[in-house]
Formats: sequence, structure tokens, C-alpha cells
Amino acid sequence: MAHHAELTIDPAFPIGEIDRRLFGSFVEHLGRCVYTGVYEPGHPAADADGFREDVLDLVRELGVSVVRYPGGNFVSGHRWEDGVGPPERRPRRLDPAWHSVETNAFGLGEFMAWTRRAGVEPMMAVNLGTRGIAEACDLLEYANHPEGTHWSDLRAAHGAKEPYGIGLWCLGNEMDGPWQTGHKTAREYGRLAAETARAMRTIDPSVRLVACGSSHSGMPTFGAWEATVLEEAYDVVDYVSLHAYYEEHDGDPASFLASAVDMESFIESVVATCDHVRAVTRSAKRIDLSFDEWNVWYLSRWQGQGPPAEWAEAPRLLEDRYNVTDAVVVGSLLIALLRHCDRVSVACQAQLVNVIAPIVAEPGGAAWRQTIFHPFAQAARFGRGEVLRVEPSGPVVETARFGEVPALHATATRDEDGMVTIFAVNRDLERPLDLTAHLRALGECRLVGHQVLSDADRLAGNTADRPDRVRPRAVTGAAVEDGLLRAELPPVSWNVIRLAPTSGSGVVLI
Repeated sequence: MAHHAELTIDPAFPIGEIDRRLFGSFVEHLGRCVYTGVYEPGHPAADADGFREDVLDLVRELGVSVVRYPGGNFVSGHRWEDGVGPPERRPRRLDPAWHSVETNAFGLGEFMAWTRRAGVEPMMAVNLGTRGIAEACDLLEYANHPEGTHWSDLRAAHGAKEPYGIGLWCLGNEMDGPWQTGHKTAREYGRLAAETARAMRTIDPSVRLVACGSSHSGMPTFGAWEATVLEEAYDVVDYVSLHAYYEEHDGDPASFLASAVDMESFIESVVATCDHVRAVTRSAKRIDLSFDEWNVWYLSRWQGQGPPAEWAEAPRLLEDRYNVTDAVVVGSLLIALLRHCDRVSVACQAQLVNVIAPIVAEPGGAAWRQTIFHPFAQAARFGRGEVLRVEPSGPVVETARFGEVPALHATATRDEDGMVTIFAVNRDLERPLDLTAHLRALGECRLVGHQVLSDADRLAGNTADRPDRVRPRAVTGAAVEDGLLRAELPPVSWNVIRLAPTSGSGVVLI
């Protein structure tokens, strides 16, 4: 038997404008993300630069706006100079982060060329693990200074006369983590981040800088880390980072489906810390959040395996295969990010290809969409304009980890043409949810379509042989009448409902 939930959509109650950087991704030199992922010279679909066109097509379809690079843990041992200049002269290095051999065949110039082909904005991380202020400034000068200096002229000599103009920079990666090469205390890192930021701004005052927050909210230093780092760096950085990964533990799908409860609490806690430091320092500036690593990741499987036994090039690492439940959780995490768009300005799903990724690409073979591809692509396509504050009411689901949580997790967006999109997840494992949305404040509107990602088998996934086994499908039954939308949301489902003002032409949902 279905149960019932309601929400109200009113354009008079916006949360904030959606920054397109909310739909970012992440490319790290880890496993097969780069090599045989985005880059595979000799592949039948590779272009003259070695970029896989089949992967590029899927990246564009995914709707990615910004891509963080080159790490991740990799960056804390990386020498950026290794990846520039003639490829045949680049050194092969050991990468201790992922116990792999890095050929450096793909470096900064290749990444920038790839971002132009993909139509995405670069987000560059600097090494503050084994390196420091001078190397970060050298990289910035190489990337952004027009001409007439050692590093800018070297870039031109390498074939890029025009500056790359990279505007978004991460000051290291997960520097609180003992697993990080060169990890530091909060005070050590805060001082280094602040001085690096000041030096970088003397070279390019336009850059936007991300300070490392806690690697996850379960870190023993969480909260205190952010406060200490921001005491040192508040006025010279623009964002603080958050990282979070989720997986189903101990056969507990109910708690897994409620993962966004943890994400929203994490966001709100970091916002509170940022605003506390703002008050203490009496700063007029507001720090926003960069949630630049998030996804479903079955980390416990990796921890059980350990690093590869041999040093190898692009080994198969962290290649999770995703199912329907994973996709619904990813949809719910996207809802959480949208619901906090007033403070979360940047977000990067980790990672883009092969490594805990929405896209799989086999060496010499096909590329296809995992289940988690679809909620991201729909959110990126339709999550435009502003997010409206909706307050769902309805039944709850009992979970072991979070107690009672709402069965309905939802948000709504409204673009400049008046198109409204409802993103909704039914967390209930067994019962469908009858949704009523009050629309009177929108004026006359019509239903454009309702698409659902769900399956009778919540563990179903996609494969090379059946790449479209799981995908969103249009359903009938939803209707708008007398200012009310009524729709049925299946158990364990991601739903996208599109509404258009009757005075406009609307857009067909496909």
C-alpha cells in the first residue's frame, strides 16, 4: 500500500541561485581514470591528441561543468614540471599514493586541451605535501602569466602561447589525513595555506582559492581543523573543502538510502564553523564551501585489498560497479547539494571515468554509462536558475544509523523561463509514495513529464553487454489539476518531474 507525502512550491521562497560549478567532476592520476579512461592513443575512438571521443561524448552528455585535477592523494607527491614539455622527455615516476608508475604522458598541457574539447572549466590542485609556496607560484606563473618571464615563456615554448587562465585552485588535498604524503597539523597547514594564498595572489589577484577542510566528518580533528585553518587563512581564501563517500554497510540499505542526512549535517556543521570564525575575526567576507569530492564508494572493499603488489602503469583500482540503489543515493546527495546552494558553490563527484565513476571505458573497447550517470546528468541538465525552499511532510523510514528519516527527500528548481523541476527520492524499500505538490503560487502550469529511475531488482546494474539495463524511463499517471500535482514515486526511486507555465512553450523531457 502506498503512503502519502506533500510539499509546497512557491517562488517567493528561494534558497539561492545555482552555481553551475555545483555539477563538477574529478580526474586524478589514479588507476585507469586518465590512461585508458580519458586518454588512450591508439584506441579506435581516439582523436589526434589521444583523447577518447566516445568518452568525451559521454562527458558532454553528463553535463560536467568543472573538473578538478590532478588529485587527490596523487597531487601530494606530484612534480607538475614532469608533465609539461615534449612527452618523450618526461620522466617516469613512482606514485606512492596509489603504488603505481606514472608515465607523465598526460600532463598539464594535455589536461587543458582536453578541458577545451570537453567544454569544462579546469580546477587545479597544487602540491602542499612534498612541495610548497615556490612551486605553487611557479605553476601559477606557467599557467596564467601572459609572457615575458621564465615560466610563461616556457609555456609558450611548449606550444601554448596564450595563458591557460585557470581561475580555481585547491591549496593541497586532505592535508589532515595521516595517509597523505606530507600531512600536517591544522596550524601547520593553515599557515602554509595562508602564505601560499598570499603569494599566489601577488601573481594573479583574480584566482579563487580552496583551503583543505577535513577529509571527512568522522576525522577526530573535524571542526577543530576547520576552525584553526580558517583562523590563519580566512581573509585570503574563498572556499573550504569537504569530502564524503558513502556505501551500504552490513546489509543495511535503509541507512544507506538516508546517506544525505549525513551530508546535510556535514555541510551545516562546516557552515557554522566558517561563520563562527567570521564573527571572531570580525571579517566582512563570507567563506563558501567546495564539496570537491563526493560519491558512493565501496571503500571497505579497497581497504580489504590493499595496494597492488607490483608497481604498474594504470592498474585497475577502485572500479566499483554501481546498481539502482547506488544511483538513488547519488540522486539524494545531489538533492542535498542543491538544498544548500546558498553556501555550496562548487562540488565535484569523484571520479569521472573508471575509478568510482559514472562512465566506464574498457581499453580498446566500449564506453558506457553506469547507473549513477543518470541522476547526475538530469540534475546538471535541469537544475538551473534558483532552488526553491520546499518543506516536505509525510511518512518516515526507520534506520539503524540515523533513526527516523523522511521517506521523501526532495527539492525544486525554477529557471529563468519559469520551468520548474522537482527532484525527488523515495527512500522506502517496499512502499510507493503518493506525492501531492501544491503549485498554486506558480500560477497556471502544466505537466511536461515524469521520469523515474527504479527497478524491481534494486541491485540491477549496467554492463558492456547491457549498457542501458538501468536508465530513467518516462512514466504516466502524474497529473496537474486545480493547482495540485499528483504523482506516484516507486520504492527506491529517483524521480524528475518537469512543470511548465501554460503561457510558455515548455521543454519536452527526454
